[in-house]
Amino acid sequence: MDRTPPQPERVIARKRRRRPTRSGVVLTYELIVDTAIRLLNQGGDDALTVRRLGTALGADPSSIYRYFRGTDDLVLAVADELIGRTLAGTRRDGGWRERLRHTGEHLHATYVAHPKAALLAASRVTRRPNEIRAVETGLGIFREAGFPPDLAARHYHQFVDLTLGFAALDAAANALPPKAAAADRAAWTATYARLDPRTHPHISACAGPLARTMVTSAYPGALALFLDGLEARLAEVTAPGKGR
Repeated sequence: MDRTPPQPERVIARKRRRRPTRSGVVLTYELIVDTAIRLLNQGGDDALTVRRLGTALGADPSSIYRYFRGTDDLVLAVADELIGRTLAGTRRDGGWRERLRHTGEHLHATYVAHPKAALLAASRVTRRPNEIRAVETGLGIFREAGFPPDLAARHYHQFVDLTLGFAALDAAANALPPKAAAADRAAWTATYARLDPRTHPHISACAGPLARTMVTSAYPGALALFLDGLEARLAEVTAPGKGR
């Protein structure tokens, strides 16, 4: 029986023979993923196709299939690369709250910086090395804080979905055409602030603050509230005589 442990997709891809393209560029797993992210950053509903990727690399599109099974396999690799970029910039010192805050802010910023990639990748499970390392690191923060395994898993899930959900929302806003984005921002002063206070008293009373807050990301405030809730829950879990 073969007891060789399964190898991550990226390791397998790296072992494949590297071949020069028509333009003399040597194809690698990393080059293909970086080029895919660049194409996605350029926008367009069909930004990421094997044909476009081959053109950008100066390679026959069929050569991509030596590294990836198809477009979906490539999307998972892009998602894992974004996670890897997040891990590279996160801090490993400090208390659990500060580490989670920094990780969340960095993950959110990484995805928002790549709107099209974020929209494709935010909901995916890559099963690749960076994601596995991120899950291990994230669960470790919760467990080291004092949460038992079931709560560590539950709160890790909540933290990741909160962050990626806001990242996808903010990335979608950033990916809007400039004219549409400007119209959305202006709506809070051009439409909502002008509503009659007799028919819309609450909107009228909150018009100024509403116009200021609705054009910014709500993620920092939502993350702070989430961390406050975690602190309160942790106090319950770790109090003498208290359980889950």
